[in-house]
Amino acid sequence: MIKVSSTIKMNMPEIRKLTEAATTALEMTGEHLHTEIVQAQVVPRDTGNLQNEAFFVDYSKSKNGRVSLIHSTPYARRLYFHPEYKFSKAENPYAKGKWFEDWEEGGKREKEAFRAYAENYRRLTGV
Repeated sequence: MIKVSSTIKMNMPEIRKLTEAATTALEMTGEHLHTEIVQAQVVPRDTGNLQNEAFFVDYSKSKNGRVSLIHSTPYARRLYFHPEYKFSKAENPYAKGKWFEDWEEGGKREKEAFRAYAENYRRLTGV
């Protein structure tokens, strides 16, 4: 009979660094998607408020693995869920309702968040 024993030593400072890098990469991914959406010119735009001042990334839960893209205007929901509106194309030629759908599951850019996160994490950690 052969006896085998092993000892595992956790490198907690390194694990902490990787965890912090994961949070930072997530926040960077939120900013990346925010920029992608603005540059895609899909958000309806009249005065620019819905796309600029009132559109931001909420990092308040990033340590729990969640960031959110927020439109803080009272009319954002109405515009988003009513794609039948005739959106002005003067400022944003691709303006539409449900402007996030290209980045959601099944959309033509659905893998963009995963790709951006992996790239950000790799850049931060070298892994």
